[in-house]
Amino acid sequence: MLNSELLAKVKKIELRSRKLVDDVFSGKYHSVFKGQGLEFSEVREYVPGDDIRRISWNVTARRNKPYIKKYDEEREQTVIFVTDLSASGQFGSRNVTKNDLTAELTAVLAFSALKNSDRAGLITFTDTVEKYIKPAKNKKHILKLIDIILSYKTQNKRTDIDGALKYLNKLCKRKALVFLISDFCDDKFDGMLKVTSKKHDLVCIKISDPKEITIPKKGIFPVRDAETGILINIDFSSKQVQEEYYKNFNLHQKYLNETFKSAKTDVIDISTDKPYINELIKFFKARQLKISKRGR
Repeated sequence: MLNSELLAKVKKIELRSRKLVDDVFSGKYHSVFKGQGLEFSEVREYVPGDDIRRISWNVTARRNKPYIKKYDEEREQTVIFVTDLSASGQFGSRNVTKNDLTAELTAVLAFSALKNSDRAGLITFTDTVEKYIKPAKNKKHILKLIDIILSYKTQNKRTDIDGALKYLNKLCKRKALVFLISDFCDDKFDGMLKVTSKKHDLVCIKISDPKEITIPKKGIFPVRDAETGILINIDFSSKQVQEEYYKNFNLHQKYLNETFKSAKTDVIDISTDKPYINELIKFFKARQLKISKRGR
């Protein structure tokens, strides 16, 4: 049972996300995500100009004239949200945590999927797969996904993206539209990301907070690692501390950039201090342009 505060938060996210879907994203989702798969429909006689790769050799042999396989675009697709609920997602230096953003982004995209008659499912993970909700398409189901992201008490605190993607690939045999939402405080998942990108239509949504990018220039502060629970006092006035932090930060960003590029996956960068709607619109426009170029 949801408490009144959480219920109010879920309702607020629902109203805000549905308004965005109706006012801003109407048509955009369908135009960039339609036709994720093709299903066999029938065979018909070959005509000049047809793609010879679609020739049905068995039917051609039986009828002594060339026939090709005809495919229809699938009217419905499966959308899976793979969401990181590790402890680092509870951080937020502004009025919203990374987990709050994850819930709202899931709501916006899930309601967009519902409007397009697509089914939405959910995989939540830490360093283990925490929960799986089968895809469905109705308002009550989407509200359930939002509730889980906001209120589910996870077993663990750390992050294992590789393990979550292995679970996804084993679970989903057919191609799906996958949104991987995480702060990506992890490494050694590059190989599995590449595998997943080839099997599914994968979109990575990277959530960050400005305090993770720019640390204080002076002062001694107690800092607790959310995923390990270790608390230490750090002297941010130390030049060595500053250099070490930014060295590690930049190395990790380089790893992420190279990983996303190698996997050829779309990436949306979202920050807790900026409106996410601008980044989603930018993504939709870029993806539409890419589709238009392929169609030429």
